[in-house]
Amino acid sequence: MAKRPLRVILAQPRGFCAGVVRAVDIVERALEIYGAPVYVRHEIVHNKHVVDGLRAKGARFVEKVADIPKDAVTVFSAHGVSRKVEDAADARGLQVIDATCPLVSKVHVEAQRYARQGYEVVLIGHSGHPEVEGTMGQVPGTVHLVSNISDVAALEPADPSKLAYVTQTTLSVDDTREIIAALRSRFSEIRGPDVKDICYATQNRQTAVRLLAAESDVILVIGADYSSNSNRLREIGDEVGTDSHLIPDAGGLDPAWLDGAKTVGITAGASAPEELVQGLVDRLCDMFDVTLSDLDGIEENVTFKLPRELTGAQESAV
Repeated sequence: MAKRPLRVILAQPRGFCAGVVRAVDIVERALEIYGAPVYVRHEIVHNKHVVDGLRAKGARFVEKVADIPKDAVTVFSAHGVSRKVEDAADARGLQVIDATCPLVSKVHVEAQRYARQGYEVVLIGHSGHPEVEGTMGQVPGTVHLVSNISDVAALEPADPSKLAYVTQTTLSVDDTREIIAALRSRFSEIRGPDVKDICYATQNRQTAVRLLAAESDVILVIGADYSSNSNRLREIGDEVGTDSHLIPDAGGLDPAWLDGAKTVGITAGASAPEELVQGLVDRLCDMFDVTLSDLDGIEENVTFKLPRELTGAQESAV
């Protein structure tokens, strides 16, 4: 029987961002230089396939510094950690390599600067997310976590004229814009970065999924269900009126979603490797007569340097 035709469009950009590439490279280089095991505090990025691949190479993932042997080579995840975690690592004599995304580190620096100037800090983010926990734990002062406009209404700073905000990097730009507007409406003197200072990869992938939605009957987002940025991509697709689904890989596809669909758009969260996208395309090709194309979009050329602990060690080994 002839296969039904299906147009498949791949978002541009999609998948790994520069911070994720750097974090994965850090673990792989550490394993090459120091040998297994290398301990990683929390999942290096929020993707099971990536974590399982590194585990197979000798990485050991733990949630508590106390679970790491003294003096062991230890990597902090891309999400960043609190000062408390840093101090615990120092107390155990761990050889730490910090894989915190430089854009998350930028948020830490901004929040610390405001705190040193006597400001209470408002962090726009999701409770329980490791990036949020790390940021809150990096600020030497009062931090108010807000996740929605209702939280803004409940804020009671000691001095409304000494308030500043920073944001979790992986939030929806539109959601953040609304919360920032609410903060500025209630606290006219509040200080903080512009919406454009949110992570470039978050903005680019959200812009791409909006363009994808305009041409697609269904959108498939590849990413972990606990990945903040992947969930935001699916939500944006739904918000603009295109049926959207978040799946971990090709095995998560429900063929019923594609009933009657002529065009399917595919994107991937910033922690999802390209091999998962190709696996989904292969499955669709098995099911349909696929015409594949790439969406016109932003070409990302951002790269982040590896930590000196790795580049210096490599130079010494040569």
